[in-house]
Amino acid sequence: MVKKYFFCVLILSFALLCIGCSEKIEPGNVEQVKKKAVKAPVAVAAIIRRPFMYEAVGTVKAKTISTLSSKIMGTVTFVFVQGGDTVEQGQKLIVIDDHQVSAQLREAEAALAEARRAETAASAGAELAIATYTRYQNLMKDESASPQEFDEIKFRYQQAQAGLAAAKQRVKQAEASVSAAFDRKKDALILAPFNGKISAKMIDVGDLATPGKPLLILEKTGEYYANLELPETYIEDVTQGKRVNVVVQALNTGPLPGLVEEVFPAADEKSRSFLIKVKLPDEKGLRTGMFARIFIPVDKVDILLIPSTAVIHSGQLTGIYIVDDQHTARFRLIRTGRVFGESLEVLSGLKEGDRYVADPPPTLSNGARVEVAS
Repeated sequence: MVKKYFFCVLILSFALLCIGCSEKIEPGNVEQVKKKAVKAPVAVAAIIRRPFMYEAVGTVKAKTISTLSSKIMGTVTFVFVQGGDTVEQGQKLIVIDDHQVSAQLREAEAALAEARRAETAASAGAELAIATYTRYQNLMKDESASPQEFDEIKFRYQQAQAGLAAAKQRVKQAEASVSAAFDRKKDALILAPFNGKISAKMIDVGDLATPGKPLLILEKTGEYYANLELPETYIEDVTQGKRVNVVVQALNTGPLPGLVEEVFPAADEKSRSFLIKVKLPDEKGLRTGMFARIFIPVDKVDILLIPSTAVIHSGQLTGIYIVDDQHTARFRLIRTGRVFGESLEVLSGLKEGDRYVADPPPTLSNGARVEVAS
């Protein structure tokens, strides 16, 4: 009975093996799954002619910068400002001890008073000498005075006139001394020469101020420039009145409109570049010494631009989806350059006439069919 059961199982297994071998499978063939087309906007790469922007680096500077210094020697008694303060024209900034100049003024005034008294006396003597000289002239006509007496009177008259002239000269000199002493006294009070901002303070109360020693640096507000050096290659493209864009990164305000106001006629012999001054608008926060980038249109070039929405960033890779003749999306690596608003410059990986997906949807993948969205 057992042998009969084993024989039946063996026959059944052999029959199943034969049936399985009869189904033929072609090697390497897998049933194709048809992918659904993805709707996406498709654009054609085109070259655009745009002005070439030369990017220069520059430094912001105030148009008017004044270094305030002392004209007299004395101890600083008051300092009314600090660095960064805004001041108005005529505002008190520093007071210097004027004891010495006050004493000089008093001496000059005393000398002037003495010179005026001497002038008064000389004037009285001159009037008497004139009267005497006139009388003797009449006496000489009547032959009532001798020539010797007349000569003596004439000599006294001339002396009196010379003395009066000298007295008047001494008065003028004394008046000049008083005026100079008065000016020195006024120099003890340092006032703001114009509206501006204190950019540097180099003096404190108790310090000794000496003639020519810098005390404060004052910048005139509202008039700032970006100074830059332009290579001689582009000098013919930059003229007075040309409009440029200036980016001051410290302000975070975006590009500022600038105007070329001055182009120095001579180039630096070492760098072969020209100094250019670009006038900036009255922008709050501008300060001397700030770093600036100046974008100057100097020529026109052909560039390939695509919308930034077409670019896909995957890690450190940058690419776009190209649409081939079979309407299939193919991912291609590209190298980008400058940014122009919402567009990017393509340096390599794309040529004029190529079709690409302008705004890839999230469902788009490499190898997918693309249906052009209307």
